[in-house]
Amino acid sequence: MRRRAGALCGTAVVLAGMLTAAPADASPPRAADTADTAQGAPLAWEKCGTDDYPRLQCATLTVPLDHAHPRGRQITLALSRVPHTAKTSQGPLLVNPGGPGGSGLQLAGFVASALPPAVAAQYDIIGFDPRGVGRSTPALDCRPDHFAPVRPDSVPGTPALESANLSRVVSFARACATRYASVLPHLDTVSAVRDMDAIRRSLGAEKISYFGYSYGTYLGAVYAKLFPQRVRRLALDSVVDPTGVWYEDNIRQDYAFNDRHRAFLAWVARHDGTYRLGTDPAVVEDKWYAMRAALAHEPAQGKVGASELEDTFMPGGYYDGYWPHLAKAFAAYANDGNAAPLVKAYDKLAAVDAAGHNGYSVYTAVQCRDASWPRAWVRWRRDNWAAYAKAPFMTWNNAWYNAPCAFWPTAFKRPVDVSNDALPPTLLLQATDDAATPYAGAVTLHHLLRGSRLVVEQGGGNHGVTLSGNACMDRHLAAYLADGTLPRGAGETDAACPRPPDPKPQSGTAGTAAARGATLHGLLGSRG
Repeated sequence: MRRRAGALCGTAVVLAGMLTAAPADASPPRAADTADTAQGAPLAWEKCGTDDYPRLQCATLTVPLDHAHPRGRQITLALSRVPHTAKTSQGPLLVNPGGPGGSGLQLAGFVASALPPAVAAQYDIIGFDPRGVGRSTPALDCRPDHFAPVRPDSVPGTPALESANLSRVVSFARACATRYASVLPHLDTVSAVRDMDAIRRSLGAEKISYFGYSYGTYLGAVYAKLFPQRVRRLALDSVVDPTGVWYEDNIRQDYAFNDRHRAFLAWVARHDGTYRLGTDPAVVEDKWYAMRAALAHEPAQGKVGASELEDTFMPGGYYDGYWPHLAKAFAAYANDGNAAPLVKAYDKLAAVDAAGHNGYSVYTAVQCRDASWPRAWVRWRRDNWAAYAKAPFMTWNNAWYNAPCAFWPTAFKRPVDVSNDALPPTLLLQATDDAATPYAGAVTLHHLLRGSRLVVEQGGGNHGVTLSGNACMDRHLAAYLADGTLPRGAGETDAACPRPPDPKPQSGTAGTAAARGATLHGLLGSRG
Protein backbone atom coordinates (compact mmCIF):
# COMPACT_ATOMS: atom_id res chain seq x y z
CA MET A 1 0.00 0.00 0.00
CA ARG A 2 2.80 2.42 0.79
CA ARG A 3 4.46 1.97 -2.59
CA ARG A 4 1.15 2.47 -4.36
CA ALA A 5 0.32 5.57 -2.29
CA GLY A 6 3.73 7.05 -2.96
CA ALA A 7 3.30 6.59 -6.69
CA LEU A 8 0.14 8.72 -6.61
CA CYS A 9 1.76 11.72 -4.94
CA GLY A 10 1.93 14.05 -7.92
CA THR A 11 -1.81 13.92 -8.65
CA ALA A 12 -2.81 15.65 -5.45
CA VAL A 13 -0.24 18.42 -5.84
CA VAL A 14 -1.79 19.51 -9.13
CA LEU A 15 -5.36 19.33 -7.86
CA ALA A 16 -4.60 21.01 -4.55
CA GLY A 17 -3.58 24.12 -6.46
CA MET A 18 -7.01 24.40 -8.01
CA LEU A 19 -8.27 26.14 -4.88
CA THR A 20 -6.44 28.65 -2.72
CA ALA A 21 -6.25 27.63 0.92
CA ALA A 22 -7.40 30.32 3.33
CA PRO A 23 -5.32 30.90 6.46
CA ALA A 24 -6.40 29.25 9.70
CA ASP A 25 -8.60 31.33 11.98
CA ALA A 26 -6.86 31.53 15.33
CA SER A 27 -9.58 33.46 17.11
CA PRO A 28 -11.60 31.60 19.78
CA PRO A 29 -15.40 31.67 19.82
CA ARG A 30 -16.84 34.91 21.12
CA ALA A 31 -18.05 34.54 24.72
CA ALA A 32 -21.78 34.42 25.29
CA ASP A 33 -23.51 37.56 26.44
CA THR A 34 -24.70 36.31 29.80
CA ALA A 35 -26.67 39.47 30.44
CA ASP A 36 -28.86 38.98 27.37
CA THR A 37 -32.44 38.65 28.55
CA ALA A 38 -34.12 40.51 25.69
CA GLN A 39 -37.03 38.75 24.07
CA GLY A 40 -37.31 38.54 20.31
CA ALA A 41 -40.36 39.37 18.26
CA PRO A 42 -43.19 36.89 18.90
CA LEU A 43 -43.47 34.06 16.41
CA ALA A 44 -46.49 33.68 14.13
CA TRP A 45 -47.35 30.00 14.42
CA GLU A 46 -49.51 28.39 11.73
CA LYS A 47 -50.92 24.89 11.39
CA CYS A 48 -48.71 22.60 9.31
CA GLY A 49 -49.77 19.17 10.56
CA THR A 50 -49.20 15.99 8.63
CA ASP A 51 -50.99 12.65 8.70
CA ASP A 52 -48.33 11.36 11.09
CA TYR A 53 -48.06 14.51 13.20
CA PRO A 54 -51.35 16.43 12.96
CA ARG A 55 -50.57 18.82 15.84
CA LEU A 56 -47.49 20.34 14.24
CA GLN A 57 -47.31 24.10 13.90
CA CYS A 58 -44.73 26.05 11.89
CA ALA A 59 -43.17 29.49 12.04
CA THR A 60 -40.24 31.42 10.59
CA LEU A 61 -37.63 33.35 12.56
CA THR A 62 -35.31 35.99 11.10
CA VAL A 63 -31.74 36.05 12.46
CA PRO A 64 -28.52 37.82 11.43
CA LEU A 65 -26.24 35.98 9.04
CA ASP A 66 -23.40 37.29 11.19
CA HIS A 67 -24.34 37.54 14.85
CA ALA A 68 -21.45 39.98 15.37
CA HIS A 69 -23.34 42.38 13.06
CA PRO A 70 -27.00 42.01 14.08
CA ARG A 71 -28.19 44.78 11.74
CA GLY A 72 -26.49 43.30 8.71
CA ARG A 73 -27.79 40.71 6.25
CA GLN A 74 -30.66 38.62 7.62
CA ILE A 75 -31.50 34.97 7.00
CA THR A 76 -34.46 32.85 8.12
CA LEU A 77 -34.85 29.73 10.22
CA ALA A 78 -37.80 27.36 9.75
CA LEU A 79 -39.30 26.23 13.08
CA SER A 80 -41.89 23.68 14.12
CA ARG A 81 -43.57 22.90 17.41
CA VAL A 82 -46.00 20.64 19.16
CA PRO A 83 -47.48 22.80 21.95
CA HIS A 84 -47.78 21.58 25.52
CA THR A 85 -51.19 20.46 26.73
CA ALA A 86 -50.54 20.03 30.45
CA LYS A 87 -51.78 22.71 32.84
CA THR A 88 -48.20 23.36 33.93
CA SER A 89 -45.54 23.73 31.25
CA GLN A 90 -41.86 22.95 31.62
CA GLY A 91 -41.09 25.32 28.75
CA PRO A 92 -39.46 24.66 25.37
CA LEU A 93 -37.68 21.41 24.51
CA LEU A 94 -35.55 21.97 21.40
CA VAL A 95 -34.74 18.83 19.41
CA ASN A 96 -32.14 18.18 16.73
CA PRO A 97 -31.52 15.04 14.58
CA GLY A 98 -27.83 15.63 13.88
CA GLY A 99 -25.94 15.94 10.65
CA PRO A 100 -24.84 18.68 10.50
CA GLY A 101 -27.42 19.29 7.83
CA GLY A 102 -30.36 17.37 9.27
CA SER A 103 -33.84 18.88 9.20
CA GLY A 104 -35.56 18.91 12.57
CA LEU A 105 -39.06 19.95 11.58
CA GLN A 106 -40.56 16.46 11.56
CA LEU A 107 -38.46 15.38 14.55
CA ALA A 108 -40.57 17.60 16.82
CA GLY A 109 -43.66 15.61 15.88
CA PHE A 110 -41.86 12.31 16.28
CA VAL A 111 -40.51 13.13 19.74
CA ALA A 112 -43.92 14.38 20.87
CA SER A 113 -45.54 11.12 19.74
CA ALA A 114 -42.79 8.79 21.02
CA LEU A 115 -42.36 10.18 24.54
CA PRO A 116 -44.86 9.06 27.18
CA PRO A 117 -47.91 11.32 26.72
CA ALA A 118 -47.69 12.68 30.27
CA VAL A 119 -44.11 13.79 29.64
CA ALA A 120 -44.61 15.19 26.14
CA ALA A 121 -47.63 17.17 27.36
CA GLN A 122 -45.40 19.23 29.66
CA TYR A 123 -43.24 20.69 26.88
CA ASP A 124 -43.50 22.87 23.84
CA ILE A 125 -41.42 20.57 21.62
CA ILE A 126 -39.53 22.71 19.12
CA GLY A 127 -37.94 21.47 15.92
CA PHE A 128 -35.88 23.64 13.59
CA ASP A 129 -34.00 23.60 10.33
CA PRO A 130 -30.57 25.03 11.20
CA ARG A 131 -29.15 27.77 9.01
CA GLY A 132 -28.69 26.58 5.46
CA VAL A 133 -30.97 23.56 5.89
CA GLY A 134 -34.30 22.62 4.32
CA ARG A 135 -36.92 25.34 4.63
CA SER A 136 -34.52 27.84 6.17
CA THR A 137 -33.15 30.43 3.73
CA PRO A 138 -30.82 30.46 2.02
CA ALA A 139 -30.82 26.66 1.66
CA LEU A 140 -27.53 25.35 0.30
CA ASP A 141 -27.12 23.03 -2.67
CA CYS A 142 -23.59 23.37 -3.95
CA ARG A 143 -23.55 20.75 -6.70
CA PRO A 144 -26.77 18.83 -7.38
CA ASP A 145 -25.04 16.05 -9.36
CA HIS A 146 -22.27 15.34 -6.84
CA PHE A 147 -23.59 11.87 -5.97
CA ALA A 148 -24.90 10.94 -9.41
CA PRO A 149 -24.09 7.31 -10.16
CA VAL A 150 -21.86 5.72 -11.17
CA ARG A 151 -19.05 7.38 -9.20
CA PRO A 152 -15.41 6.30 -9.43
CA ASP A 153 -14.43 3.38 -7.21
CA SER A 154 -13.81 4.90 -3.78
CA VAL A 155 -10.62 2.86 -3.25
CA PRO A 156 -7.94 4.82 -5.17
CA GLY A 157 -5.96 1.82 -6.32
CA THR A 158 -4.64 3.58 -9.43
CA PRO A 159 -3.53 7.15 -10.16
CA ALA A 160 -6.52 7.54 -12.45
CA LEU A 161 -8.98 6.63 -9.69
CA GLU A 162 -7.36 8.98 -7.20
CA SER A 163 -7.36 11.77 -9.76
CA ALA A 164 -11.04 11.19 -10.59
CA ASN A 165 -12.07 11.23 -6.92
CA LEU A 166 -9.98 14.30 -6.18
CA SER A 167 -11.51 16.11 -9.16
CA ARG A 168 -14.97 15.41 -7.75
CA VAL A 169 -14.23 16.83 -4.30
CA VAL A 170 -12.34 19.85 -5.62
CA SER A 171 -15.23 20.60 -7.98
CA PHE A 172 -17.65 20.40 -5.07
CA ALA A 173 -15.58 22.78 -2.94
CA ARG A 174 -15.26 25.20 -5.86
CA ALA A 175 -19.02 25.09 -6.50
CA CYS A 176 -19.74 25.95 -2.87
CA ALA A 177 -17.22 28.81 -3.01
CA THR A 178 -18.78 30.14 -6.20
CA ARG A 179 -22.42 29.94 -5.16
CA TYR A 180 -22.21 30.77 -1.45
CA ALA A 181 -19.07 32.83 -0.91
CA SER A 182 -20.83 35.30 1.41
CA VAL A 183 -22.60 32.59 3.42
CA LEU A 184 -19.91 29.96 4.03
CA PRO A 185 -17.96 31.96 6.66
CA HIS A 186 -21.12 31.95 8.81
CA LEU A 187 -22.04 28.26 8.59
CA ASP A 188 -20.57 26.65 11.67
CA THR A 189 -21.68 25.18 14.99
CA VAL A 190 -21.17 28.37 17.01
CA SER A 191 -23.36 30.37 14.62
CA ALA A 192 -26.05 27.66 14.83
CA VAL A 193 -25.84 27.81 18.62
CA ARG A 194 -26.42 31.56 18.55
CA ASP A 195 -29.44 30.88 16.36
CA MET A 196 -30.71 28.51 19.05
CA ASP A 197 -30.49 31.27 21.60
CA ALA A 198 -32.36 33.57 19.24
CA ILE A 199 -35.06 30.86 19.12
CA ARG A 200 -35.10 30.87 22.92
CA ARG A 201 -35.61 34.62 23.01
CA SER A 202 -38.34 34.47 20.36
CA LEU A 203 -40.17 31.94 22.54
CA GLY A 204 -39.97 34.29 25.51
CA ALA A 205 -38.21 31.63 27.57
CA GLU A 206 -35.57 32.31 30.19
CA LYS A 207 -34.25 28.76 29.77
CA ILE A 208 -34.61 25.89 27.33
CA SER A 209 -34.32 22.14 27.55
CA TYR A 210 -32.58 20.33 24.72
CA PHE A 211 -32.55 16.81 23.27
CA GLY A 212 -30.19 15.99 20.41
CA TYR A 213 -28.92 12.98 18.50
CA SER A 214 -25.47 12.42 16.97
CA TYR A 215 -23.99 15.77 15.77
CA GLY A 216 -26.88 17.25 17.74
CA THR A 217 -25.00 16.19 20.89
CA TYR A 218 -22.08 18.43 19.93
CA LEU A 219 -24.49 21.23 19.03
CA GLY A 220 -26.08 20.87 22.48
CA ALA A 221 -22.73 20.72 24.28
CA VAL A 222 -21.56 23.89 22.53
CA TYR A 223 -24.82 25.65 23.40
CA ALA A 224 -24.34 24.61 27.01
CA LYS A 225 -20.79 25.97 26.95
CA LEU A 226 -21.75 29.37 25.54
CA PHE A 227 -25.05 29.70 27.39
CA PRO A 228 -24.88 27.54 30.54
CA GLN A 229 -27.28 29.79 32.42
CA ARG A 230 -29.92 29.17 29.72
CA VAL A 231 -29.95 25.36 30.08
CA ARG A 232 -32.70 23.70 32.07
CA ARG A 233 -32.21 20.08 30.97
CA LEU A 234 -29.80 18.59 28.46
CA ALA A 235 -30.22 15.05 27.03
CA LEU A 236 -27.70 13.84 24.45
CA ASP A 237 -28.09 10.56 22.54
CA SER A 238 -25.22 8.93 20.56
CA VAL A 239 -22.47 11.25 21.61
CA VAL A 240 -19.88 12.87 19.37
CA ASP A 241 -16.35 12.94 20.78
CA PRO A 242 -15.86 16.71 21.15
CA THR A 243 -12.08 16.35 21.32
CA GLY A 244 -11.86 14.83 17.82
CA VAL A 245 -13.85 17.23 15.65
CA TRP A 246 -13.80 16.50 12.86
CA TYR A 247 -10.87 14.82 11.08
CA GLU A 248 -9.95 12.48 13.92
CA ASP A 249 -13.57 11.54 14.61
CA ASN A 250 -14.01 10.46 10.99
CA ILE A 251 -10.91 8.26 11.08
CA ARG A 252 -12.21 6.59 14.26
CA GLN A 253 -15.53 5.96 12.53
CA ASP A 254 -13.78 3.88 9.89
CA TYR A 255 -12.70 1.23 12.39
CA ALA A 256 -16.08 1.22 14.16
CA PHE A 257 -18.04 0.86 10.92
CA ASN A 258 -15.82 -2.00 9.82
CA ASP A 259 -16.64 -3.80 13.07
CA ARG A 260 -20.32 -3.09 12.60
CA HIS A 261 -20.26 -4.36 9.02
CA ARG A 262 -18.65 -7.56 10.23
CA ALA A 263 -21.39 -7.89 12.84
CA PHE A 264 -23.90 -7.76 9.97
CA LEU A 265 -21.96 -10.40 8.02
CA ALA A 266 -21.84 -12.64 11.11
CA TRP A 267 -25.62 -12.25 11.42
CA VAL A 268 -25.99 -13.31 7.78
CA ALA A 269 -23.85 -16.37 8.50
CA ARG A 270 -26.04 -17.31 11.46
CA HIS A 271 -29.02 -17.32 9.11
CA ASP A 272 -27.49 -19.41 6.34
CA GLY A 273 -30.73 -21.35 6.07
CA THR A 274 -32.34 -18.21 4.68
CA TYR A 275 -29.54 -16.52 2.77
CA ARG A 276 -27.38 -19.49 1.65
CA LEU A 277 -24.16 -17.47 1.82
CA GLY A 278 -22.28 -19.75 4.24
CA THR A 279 -22.07 -20.36 7.96
CA ASP A 280 -18.56 -18.95 8.36
CA PRO A 281 -18.53 -15.11 8.66
CA ALA A 282 -15.16 -15.01 6.89
CA VAL A 283 -16.65 -16.82 3.89
CA VAL A 284 -19.60 -14.43 3.86
CA GLU A 285 -17.21 -11.48 4.01
CA ASP A 286 -15.24 -12.83 1.06
CA LYS A 287 -18.47 -13.07 -0.93
CA TRP A 288 -19.38 -9.48 -0.05
CA TYR A 289 -16.02 -8.19 -1.31
CA ALA A 290 -16.34 -10.40 -4.40
CA MET A 291 -19.67 -8.69 -5.06
CA ARG A 292 -17.96 -5.33 -4.63
CA ALA A 293 -15.23 -6.26 -7.11
CA ALA A 294 -17.79 -7.44 -9.66
CA LEU A 295 -19.78 -4.22 -9.36
CA ALA A 296 -16.62 -2.14 -9.72
CA HIS A 297 -16.11 -3.90 -13.05
CA GLU A 298 -19.76 -3.87 -14.17
CA PRO A 299 -22.20 -1.68 -12.20
CA ALA A 300 -25.65 -3.15 -11.64
CA GLN A 301 -28.15 -1.68 -14.12
CA GLY A 302 -25.67 1.13 -14.78
CA LYS A 303 -26.45 2.51 -11.34
CA VAL A 304 -24.76 0.58 -8.50
CA GLY A 305 -21.00 0.40 -8.72
CA ALA A 306 -18.53 -0.23 -5.90
CA SER A 307 -19.03 3.20 -4.29
CA GLU A 308 -22.81 2.97 -4.50
CA LEU A 309 -22.65 -0.51 -2.95
CA GLU A 310 -20.82 0.95 0.04
CA ASP A 311 -23.43 3.71 0.27
CA THR A 312 -26.18 1.07 0.25
CA PHE A 313 -24.74 -1.05 3.04
CA MET A 314 -23.56 1.82 5.23
CA PRO A 315 -27.05 2.43 6.71
CA GLY A 316 -26.83 -1.09 8.12
CA GLY A 317 -24.08 0.23 10.34
CA TYR A 318 -26.47 2.81 11.75
CA TYR A 319 -29.50 0.59 12.25
CA ASP A 320 -29.83 -3.20 12.24
CA GLY A 321 -33.46 -2.96 11.18
CA TYR A 322 -32.07 -2.66 7.64
CA TRP A 323 -30.16 -5.95 7.86
CA PRO A 324 -32.90 -8.26 6.48
CA HIS A 325 -33.37 -6.05 3.41
CA LEU A 326 -29.62 -5.76 2.80
CA ALA A 327 -29.04 -9.49 3.29
CA LYS A 328 -31.80 -10.34 0.84
CA ALA A 329 -30.27 -8.07 -1.82
CA PHE A 330 -26.78 -9.44 -1.13
CA ALA A 331 -27.98 -13.05 -1.45
CA ALA A 332 -29.91 -12.42 -4.65
CA TYR A 333 -26.84 -10.97 -6.32
CA ALA A 334 -24.25 -13.39 -4.91
CA ASN A 335 -26.31 -16.56 -5.34
CA ASP A 336 -28.40 -15.90 -8.42
CA GLY A 337 -26.81 -12.95 -10.24
CA ASN A 338 -30.04 -11.01 -9.69
CA ALA A 339 -29.18 -7.32 -9.26
CA ALA A 340 -32.74 -6.00 -9.03
CA PRO A 341 -33.06 -6.24 -5.21
CA LEU A 342 -29.66 -4.56 -4.85
CA VAL A 343 -30.68 -1.65 -7.05
CA LYS A 344 -33.96 -1.40 -5.14
CA ALA A 345 -32.03 -1.27 -1.84
CA TYR A 346 -29.79 1.46 -3.26
CA ASP A 347 -32.80 3.51 -4.34
CA LYS A 348 -34.38 3.14 -0.91
CA LEU A 349 -31.38 3.59 1.37
CA ALA A 350 -28.65 5.41 -0.50
CA ALA A 351 -29.81 7.40 -3.53
CA VAL A 352 -29.40 11.10 -2.81
CA ASP A 353 -32.39 13.36 -3.49
CA ALA A 354 -32.62 17.16 -3.31
CA ALA A 355 -32.92 17.10 0.48
CA GLY A 356 -29.86 14.87 0.63
CA HIS A 357 -27.83 17.23 -1.55
CA ASN A 358 -28.86 20.11 0.69
CA GLY A 359 -27.95 18.14 3.80
CA TYR A 360 -24.54 17.21 2.41
CA SER A 361 -23.83 20.80 1.40
CA VAL A 362 -24.51 21.99 4.94
CA TYR A 363 -22.61 19.04 6.40
CA THR A 364 -19.47 20.01 4.55
CA ALA A 365 -19.93 23.73 5.14
CA VAL A 366 -20.22 23.29 8.91
CA GLN A 367 -17.61 20.61 9.43
CA CYS A 368 -15.08 22.26 7.12
CA ARG A 369 -15.48 25.58 8.95
CA ASP A 370 -15.71 24.23 12.50
CA ALA A 371 -12.19 22.91 12.95
CA SER A 372 -8.78 22.45 11.38
CA TRP A 373 -8.40 19.91 8.55
CA PRO A 374 -5.19 18.81 6.85
CA ARG A 375 -4.55 20.86 3.73
CA ALA A 376 -1.85 18.52 2.41
CA TRP A 377 -3.37 15.60 0.52
CA VAL A 378 -0.37 13.45 1.38
CA ARG A 379 -1.63 13.41 4.99
CA TRP A 380 -5.08 12.20 3.93
CA ARG A 381 -3.55 9.54 1.72
CA ARG A 382 -1.25 8.25 4.44
CA ASP A 383 -3.89 8.18 7.17
CA ASN A 384 -6.60 6.60 5.07
CA TRP A 385 -4.43 3.89 3.55
CA ALA A 386 -3.34 3.03 7.10
CA ALA A 387 -6.97 2.81 8.24
CA TYR A 388 -8.00 0.91 5.10
CA ALA A 389 -5.44 -1.79 5.83
CA LYS A 390 -7.39 -2.69 8.98
CA ALA A 391 -10.86 -1.38 8.15
CA PRO A 392 -11.57 -1.61 4.41
CA PHE A 393 -15.37 -1.42 4.47
CA MET A 394 -15.88 2.34 4.34
CA THR A 395 -12.54 4.05 4.96
CA TRP A 396 -12.08 5.52 1.51
CA ASN A 397 -15.79 6.16 1.00
CA ASN A 398 -15.74 8.19 4.20
CA ALA A 399 -12.54 9.95 3.17
CA TRP A 400 -14.01 11.21 -0.10
CA TYR A 401 -17.21 12.23 1.69
CA ASN A 402 -15.16 14.57 3.88
CA ALA A 403 -12.36 15.42 1.47
CA PRO A 404 -13.81 18.78 0.31
CA CYS A 405 -12.52 20.08 3.64
CA ALA A 406 -8.95 19.75 2.35
CA PHE A 407 -9.80 22.33 -0.29
CA TRP A 408 -12.40 24.41 1.53
CA PRO A 409 -12.40 28.14 0.67
CA THR A 410 -12.94 29.52 4.19
CA ALA A 411 -10.58 29.73 7.14
CA PHE A 412 -10.79 27.12 9.87
CA LYS A 413 -12.08 27.97 13.31
CA ARG A 414 -10.95 26.48 16.57
CA PRO A 415 -13.13 23.73 18.06
CA VAL A 416 -15.01 24.70 21.19
CA ASP A 417 -13.76 23.34 24.49
CA VAL A 418 -17.08 22.04 25.81
CA SER A 419 -15.86 21.17 29.32
CA ASN A 420 -18.43 22.56 31.71
CA ASP A 421 -18.95 22.76 35.46
CA ALA A 422 -21.76 25.32 35.33
CA LEU A 423 -24.61 23.07 34.15
CA PRO A 424 -27.43 21.31 35.94
CA PRO A 425 -27.01 17.52 35.83
CA THR A 426 -27.24 16.25 32.26
CA LEU A 427 -28.08 12.89 30.69
CA LEU A 428 -25.94 11.09 28.11
CA LEU A 429 -27.22 7.97 26.30
CA GLN A 430 -25.03 5.67 24.23
CA ALA A 431 -24.78 2.22 22.66
CA THR A 432 -21.47 0.55 23.38
CA ASP A 433 -20.99 -0.63 19.77
CA ASP A 434 -22.27 2.46 17.97
CA ALA A 435 -20.25 2.98 14.77
CA ALA A 436 -21.14 6.56 13.83
CA THR A 437 -20.28 7.95 17.28
CA PRO A 438 -18.03 5.40 18.97
CA TYR A 439 -18.51 4.73 22.68
CA ALA A 440 -15.26 6.37 23.80
CA GLY A 441 -16.66 9.76 22.80
CA ALA A 442 -19.53 9.43 25.26
CA VAL A 443 -17.11 8.58 28.06
CA THR A 444 -15.03 11.63 27.14
CA LEU A 445 -18.01 13.99 27.26
CA HIS A 446 -19.17 12.35 30.51
CA HIS A 447 -15.88 13.43 32.08
CA LEU A 448 -16.05 16.92 30.56
CA LEU A 449 -19.58 17.70 31.79
CA ARG A 450 -19.40 17.74 35.57
CA GLY A 451 -22.40 16.07 37.16
CA SER A 452 -23.49 14.31 33.97
CA ARG A 453 -24.80 10.75 33.97
CA LEU A 454 -24.06 8.17 31.27
CA VAL A 455 -26.57 5.42 30.48
CA VAL A 456 -25.38 2.74 28.04
CA GLU A 457 -27.09 0.16 25.90
CA GLN A 458 -24.76 -2.76 26.55
CA GLY A 459 -23.73 -4.51 23.34
CA GLY A 460 -26.02 -2.37 21.21
CA GLY A 461 -24.81 -1.12 17.85
CA ASN A 462 -27.60 1.13 16.67
CA HIS A 463 -27.06 4.87 16.35
CA GLY A 464 -29.86 6.62 18.23
CA VAL A 465 -30.86 4.46 21.17
CA THR A 466 -33.81 6.28 22.69
CA LEU A 467 -37.33 6.42 21.26
CA SER A 468 -36.31 3.61 18.90
CA GLY A 469 -37.44 0.43 20.62
CA ASN A 470 -35.42 0.05 23.83
CA ALA A 471 -37.90 0.50 26.69
CA CYS A 472 -35.15 0.61 29.32
CA MET A 473 -33.32 3.49 27.61
CA ASP A 474 -36.64 5.26 27.07
CA ARG A 475 -37.46 5.07 30.78
CA HIS A 476 -34.25 6.89 31.66
CA LEU A 477 -34.97 9.63 29.12
CA ALA A 478 -38.59 10.02 30.21
CA ALA A 479 -37.72 10.15 33.92
CA TYR A 480 -35.12 12.84 33.28
CA LEU A 481 -37.43 14.98 31.17
CA ALA A 482 -40.32 14.51 33.59
CA ASP A 483 -38.63 15.73 36.77
CA GLY A 484 -34.85 15.59 36.36
CA THR A 485 -34.46 12.07 37.78
CA LEU A 486 -31.06 10.56 36.98
CA PRO A 487 -29.40 7.23 37.77
CA ARG A 488 -27.03 7.25 40.72
CA GLY A 489 -24.14 5.21 39.41
CA ALA A 490 -20.43 5.60 39.80
CA GLY A 491 -17.43 5.20 37.54
CA GLU A 492 -17.37 5.19 33.77
CA THR A 493 -21.11 4.56 33.41
CA ASP A 494 -24.06 5.17 35.70
CA ALA A 495 -26.61 2.67 34.36
CA ALA A 496 -26.82 -0.03 31.72
CA CYS A 497 -29.67 -1.42 29.65
CA PRO A 498 -29.71 -4.65 27.64
CA ARG A 499 -29.78 -4.26 23.89
CA PRO A 500 -32.86 -5.29 21.91
CA PRO A 501 -32.70 -8.65 20.11
CA ASP A 502 -31.30 -8.85 16.60
CA PRO A 503 -33.80 -8.62 13.76
CA LYS A 504 -35.15 -11.79 12.24
CA PRO A 505 -34.47 -12.71 8.61
CA GLN A 506 -36.82 -11.13 6.11
CA SER A 507 -38.99 -9.82 8.92
CA GLY A 508 -38.44 -6.21 8.02
CA THR A 509 -39.71 -3.87 10.70
CA ALA A 510 -42.73 -5.45 12.35
CA GLY A 511 -44.28 -4.33 15.60
CA THR A 512 -44.66 -0.94 17.25
CA ALA A 513 -41.13 -0.71 18.66
CA ALA A 514 -39.48 -1.74 15.39
CA ALA A 515 -41.69 0.60 13.36
CA ARG A 516 -40.76 3.46 15.67
CA GLY A 517 -37.09 2.58 15.28
CA ALA A 518 -37.40 2.64 11.50
CA THR A 519 -39.15 6.01 11.65
CA LEU A 520 -36.48 7.52 13.86
CA HIS A 521 -33.64 6.29 11.71
CA GLY A 522 -35.38 7.65 8.65
CA LEU A 523 -35.38 11.05 10.35
CA LEU A 524 -31.78 10.78 11.51
CA GLY A 525 -30.54 9.48 8.18
CA SER A 526 -27.02 8.21 7.59
CA ARG A 527 -23.77 10.10 8.02
CA GLY A 528 -25.55 11.99 10.80
